Amino acid sequence: MNIALIVTVTLVMGVIFVNGWTDAPNAIATAVSTRVLKPNVAIWMAVVMNFFGALVMTFFNAQVAETISNIVSFDAQGNASQVALAAALFSIVVWSVAAWYFGIPTSESHALIAGLTGSAMALGGLGAVNGAEWTKVLVGLVVSTVMGFGGGFLVTKLIVILFKNVVRRTANKVFTYGQAFGAAANAFLHGAQDGQKFMGVFMLGLYYNNLAEKSGSGFIIPIWVMVLCSVTMGFGTSVGGMRIIKSVGMDMVKLERYQGFAADLSTAICLFAASIFGIPVSTTHTKTTAIMGVGASKRVSSVDWRIVKEMLIAWILTFPGCGLIAFVMAKIFIALF
Repeated sequence: MNIALIVTVTLVMGVIFVNGWTDAPNAIATAVSTRVLKPNVAIWMAVVMNFFGALVMTFFNAQVAETISNIVSFDAQGNASQVALAAALFSIVVWSVAAWYFGIPTSESHALIAGLTGSAMALGGLGAVNGAEWTKVLVGLVVSTVMGFGGGFLVTKLIVILFKNVVRRTANKVFTYGQAFGAAANAFLHGAQDGQKFMGVFMLGLYYNNLAEKSGSGFIIPIWVMVLCSVTMGFGTSVGGMRIIKSVGMDMVKLERYQGFAADLSTAICLFAASIFGIPVSTTHTKTTAIMGVGASKRVSSVDWRIVKEMLIAWILTFPGCGLIAFVMAKIFIALF
């Protein structure tokens, strides 16, 4: 029995489950806060769309998974690679659950990248980090911020102009259907982005246990891996999420339906573009900056900047915080195992 493989797979599944539990609710937060969808209906819709997003997008375009699998190198002698990878996954679970407990929608994507980087550096120092792939992460941070905030701001302004002379009841009916579709699209693209990230890590676990081979610059992801990861993420989403929905969709900005639609549409556009070009972006970061842009389009004071400040602090702390935990845990795990 390969204990290292069992531990690695268990931890990967744990991280995917936690992602579905704490991160996926961001996709449906605005639709719940504007009462377009009831919480239970929205959560189950997110379960289904997360599943199909992770499955379908990976089948046709696995660029994000390729980026994640190449972002660092765990190459080392003996079982140190497997142990270091397990330490990275363990640190991500600890960080993510702590963030959920305090109701802070910190990004599992950022935690994943930080955990992998810190653990790999425990093995090979800075030489274990692939600068070219890490550049995509930095690009993703800029893209998700600019497209999220700017998109939310501009789409809201455009809607106000286009629907200026439309009867309010008619407009609300349009935005009710539009936001339901936008929430589904967000959940689908959350699965496409985050599902692929964790599939890339899953393939690394198989690779360091000699159960997968790299083809060119990446892996050919088997269909059973796609299904397993997709189902696990969906199950995690079904467990809960109201705490995160409240933080993102209710506390930060009080949204009307047209504003919720604007936030969902701008988020979906950003996530789709990033997925096509293999840029790993945070779905949480994209959605929250879009909501900020929507709120700011009306007036700056409509945004609860205290909540925004808490989120920004969480994001800023994730890279050094989770990275340091992973570095220390990797050193401890390697010494013990």
